[in-house]
Amino acid sequence: MATTGPERMLRFVSVEQHQPDKRQATERRADFAEIYREFSIGQAETQASRCSQCGVPFCSIHCPLGNNIPDWLKLVAEDRLDEAYEVSAATNNFPEICGRICPQDRLCEGNCVIERGFESVTIGAVERFITENAWDQGWVKPIVPASERAQSVGIVGAGPGGLAAAEQLRKRGYQVHVYDRYDRVGGLMIYGIPGFKLEKEVVLRRHRLLEQGGIVFHLGRGVGSEDSDTEIAFSTLRARHDAILIATGVYRSRELGGPGAGLGGIVKAIDYLTASNRRSLGDAVPEFDSGELNASGKRVVVIGGGDTAMDCVRTAVRQGAKSVQCLYRRDRANMPGSIRETRNAEEEGVEFEWLAAPEAFTGEHKVSAVRAVRMRLGLPDATGRQSVDPVEGSAHALDADLVIKALGFDPEDLPAMWNEPALEVSRWGTLKVGPKSFMTSLPGVFAAGDIVRGASLVVWAIRDGRDAAEQIDQWIGANAMLQAAD
Repeated sequence: MATTGPERMLRFVSVEQHQPDKRQATERRADFAEIYREFSIGQAETQASRCSQCGVPFCSIHCPLGNNIPDWLKLVAEDRLDEAYEVSAATNNFPEICGRICPQDRLCEGNCVIERGFESVTIGAVERFITENAWDQGWVKPIVPASERAQSVGIVGAGPGGLAAAEQLRKRGYQVHVYDRYDRVGGLMIYGIPGFKLEKEVVLRRHRLLEQGGIVFHLGRGVGSEDSDTEIAFSTLRARHDAILIATGVYRSRELGGPGAGLGGIVKAIDYLTASNRRSLGDAVPEFDSGELNASGKRVVVIGGGDTAMDCVRTAVRQGAKSVQCLYRRDRANMPGSIRETRNAEEEGVEFEWLAAPEAFTGEHKVSAVRAVRMRLGLPDATGRQSVDPVEGSAHALDADLVIKALGFDPEDLPAMWNEPALEVSRWGTLKVGPKSFMTSLPGVFAAGDIVRGASLVVWAIRDGRDAAEQIDQWIGANAMLQAAD
């Protein structure tokens, strides 16, 4: 019988931190399977028992979802796994996904009180274990609303923000329809994030569960200016539903100029990753088969320092690249990507060119080299980040057959694409919404996730989707009361 009570916790003084076992680099380079193994029940309980149960849980404070982390750690330590799952799922629609891809080193684990001196609790791995165990035990059930409502909500975008909002609204009994231009649910979780971080069945499993709960998906059906076989006009969508949520994310890749930037062999990260993920899913990908979006046998240079860049370099390794280099204009300490992912990339053979930026690309019709210049860090700019300045006379060449631009994403021009000029955007092209209402400039049209805040984390999209669902529910309820009064 499991020990309960305070004696089960506070074991960080006697139990060392243990991360899930990680497959050897030589083994994981050969496939796209996840690199971390799951905790056993015993490992999860032991690691959860290291939690200090501090009075002010900084792990929860620094979690965008405000997850009740100390509570479900205590429940796991006491072998109360069904309760741990209920507590975890109460604040997070996809804990098994966040447990895999959240940058815990910058969020919950990075702010763990015991980090100073004893190393943090392995929160992400325990979070993943809780829900995977719940799936195995049959505790994860489809949505069953207490009652059905006649009102319907249309959600544009089947990424994490749209899916979180869909689930929350369906729980309240709304008729929820999700529209997405892609043929699978998940957004960047399915086509952007490689399988070695998030195996695709994890996302597809959630899709099936949401569908079983009554959410209707219209896949391969984007939003446009006119109705067609593949698109539905935004005006039609508004007329069809009582409220609309725009959760499209941001997909327009930032460009890189300079001499030779138009040469063949210079590709966008989203195109490269999508081709790789589609092939892993069994799709026919002509651009991959032709070699255009395939790193096999090539000298690869990835430009950028975020998580997308890490996804690209590690994908290139698995595709059998001859060499893989990552070019980033700042140093390791200022890199926006996860420290853990950078370490994994280095273990797998990726070479990092810190403090270096592309100046030009050389080659006849296809790229053959990247001319880079060394950079030095200067004074902090308006954002607080150190500026970067080129070092005179430091130009050098990196041989390259394939250059992947991983410079981030900007929003598409939705007002023009959807023929809705009244849909107001910010100077960055993101949709303007009320600070608390999530409503755009169009009545009954809400927006959440990256299309509002700019490119960000999956966990923030989930938070925004949940908050937007709450506001949609209140708005529809208020409208129903006004109509009843009339």
